[in-house]
Amino acid sequence: MIVVPLKEGDNIERALKKFKRKFEKTGVVKELRRRQAFNKPSVVKRERKIHAVYVQQLKHNEE
Repeated sequence: MIVVPLKEGDNIERALKKFKRKFEKTGVVKELRRRQAFNKPSVVKRERKIHAVYVQQLKHNEE
């Protein structure tokens, strides 16, 4: 459970902003979106491999 402590006279908008930030850090929405569609393990592996090649090329071009 996410708790945002408020002091006397604190702004509601600021508290809401803190809550949204904490909620985003938990990754609940990301996990929910990931679980909505099933990806085959071979597809996931292929995507990771493509991403690794991309990152490696970026690092190589940086040098």
